[in-house]
Amino acid sequence: MTRVLLVDDEELVRTGLRMILDAEPDLTVVGDAADGLEALARVRDCEPDVVLMDIRMPRMDGLEATRRIVAESDARIVILTTFDLDEHVYAALAAGATGFLLKDAQATQLVQAIRVAAAGEALLAPTVTRRLITRFVEQRPTARPELPSDLTRRETEILTLLAEGLSNAEIAERLFVGAATVKTHVARILAKLGVRDRVQAVVFAYESGLVRPGS
Repeated sequence: MTRVLLVDDEELVRTGLRMILDAEPDLTVVGDAADGLEALARVRDCEPDVVLMDIRMPRMDGLEATRRIVAESDARIVILTTFDLDEHVYAALAAGATGFLLKDAQATQLVQAIRVAAAGEALLAPTVTRRLITRFVEQRPTARPELPSDLTRRETEILTLLAEGLSNAEIAERLFVGAATVKTHVARILAKLGVRDRVQAVVFAYESGLVRPGS
């Protein structure tokens, strides 16, 4: 059973989300919060697997809450947003969020997003991922992180394909290897980069310069 925490400053939004998720046999809403500060306490109390996190909230916004939750728990953060190119979305991804979901998404998309996030898979459509990362990496003046020196040639190749939005099956087909082999390489890549999931690996690939914006 996947445990879900809802974080949004609008009560009607939280109520609607709860109704959708509680109707699924494998999902259960274990709590809700009206702002980021309250979300921190609820995460400690409820120990959710996935947190649906709004961005703009009073007292503490979703970005700061995401940073703190990622630092102290294993919960996956899915950002709820109205705009798919909100600059805060990229900042949330960089802070450790697994992905994002538009508030006008269909109920089936919401349910699938929770399941995907709980499984630790990527939660961004490749085209949206590239648009977000390309736009904001170009604007960030910060120093580029360096690729780990122990990243092998094959791992670098697979990381590049991840950044292009390919799934494990598509990478396996491109490289003429088994899907299990790709999965093993991806796990090693995440460990060497020190990131939690594929989305974070893609962000790293762009920020390091391995993949160029617009390529």
